[in-house]
Amino acid sequence: MKRRYWDLEPAVAAIDSADLTTRMQCFVDAMWPHLHAAGVSWLGFYLRDGDNRLVLGPRRDKPACSPIGLHGACGRAVLTRRPLVVHDVAELGDEYIACDVNDRSEVVIPIFDEKGLCRGVLDLDSHAVGAFDEHDVECLTRLLRLAGLT
Repeated sequence: MKRRYWDLEPAVAAIDSADLTTRMQCFVDAMWPHLHAAGVSWLGFYLRDGDNRLVLGPRRDKPACSPIGLHGACGRAVLTRRPLVVHDVAELGDEYIACDVNDRSEVVIPIFDEKGLCRGVLDLDSHAVGAFDEHDVECLTRLLRLAGLT
């Protein structure tokens, strides 16, 4: 299903807090109602905490695993510095970190600071196999830029 991300651009572009955590929370709060209605089961940020782990940042709408290592989908996106679309999380085998046993697909977008260092990732999950594609990657990356998060 193609999500209509352009509907989110005005709300995301209006985020004006100088505080990174506040901007991230505003971002997920602005996006959650629209994306949840379009099949997203979880939306949030994981932030780097040292070289070998990520900690949970602002998110919607349920708890998630924290801290996590760099062996899962989020860690792979951090280490490669590239977005990752996981069509079916079962394909990741032991590398998958299951916070919700009902999640079946995932998209992870790395975020960078002003020096180009990867500070963490935006992570979206869905209970449907194949819920995400390159369209999601392109649109989410654009929205992160609009919000000043990468």
